[in-house]
Amino acid sequence: MKTYIIGIGLIGGSMALDIKALQPNSKIFGIDSSEKHLQEAMELGIIDEPGKMEDLATADFVIVSVPVDVAMVLLPTVLDLIGENTIVFEVGSTKLPICEAVSEHPKRRNFIATHPIAGTEFSGPSAAIKGLFQGKTNIICEVEKTAFKLQEKALELFRELGMRIRYMEPKSHDKHIAYVSHLSHISAFMLGKTVIQKEKHEQDIFDMAGSGFESTVRLAKSSPAMWTPIFKQNRKQVVKTLEEYISNLTQFKDLLVNEDYTAIFEEMESVNRIKEILNGMGK
Repeated sequence: MKTYIIGIGLIGGSMALDIKALQPNSKIFGIDSSEKHLQEAMELGIIDEPGKMEDLATADFVIVSVPVDVAMVLLPTVLDLIGENTIVFEVGSTKLPICEAVSEHPKRRNFIATHPIAGTEFSGPSAAIKGLFQGKTNIICEVEKTAFKLQEKALELFRELGMRIRYMEPKSHDKHIAYVSHLSHISAFMLGKTVIQKEKHEQDIFDMAGSGFESTVRLAKSSPAMWTPIFKQNRKQVVKTLEEYISNLTQFKDLLVNEDYTAIFEEMESVNRIKEILNGMGK
């Protein structure tokens, strides 16, 4: 089996590690704009050798794991170059713009739009983790537009990687992911900004930051190069979620100003049920 990973970072690299473990005789080729990333991926055993775009016709799988703005431009070219039995999937955090970018391509049947809900705040080949996708959800959009034999080929791989499959329309995906992922990252970035602006001494932040701050601001370590295009592509949905979030923050501030601690307690108590929801995710 020949797999080409375009963009050898956290997601692409982690998939490569799992595929190598599942299919010891498979060959993993890496394509990346960074020679440093390619060399690092080779040294870490993530890929077997660098690949070339012109060789994609021989691929069984092509995994496009690049920033979403790059993916929109790159995917049509990838589809131009692949063979009839190649399945291409892209793993970014927005799906509607991606699906629209390939909707009229003659080889649309060779593409499957996916979003594995897995990852960390780290990036680059060294961030790759074996077993990252075990028990995680993989959102698949417009599966009916992928040739049946090819979608079955992709679905079998996803199941082997340990992922649960969920089907969703691209617009619905982008709406829901704005709440549960994109808003979380913005909150972390802005919390980090607020603390950096007000706490001028780095040692004070280091000494006084507890596990609560560390876990809340963790996502602020994420790559701006990856997240700026995501916010751009999903701008309308993200703006809506921000409006609702800001409204809730303002309401909480007003309760504090008015010293309405009973209402504050009730607000927090009503949100405590998030524990039940998140506990259910692990089942």
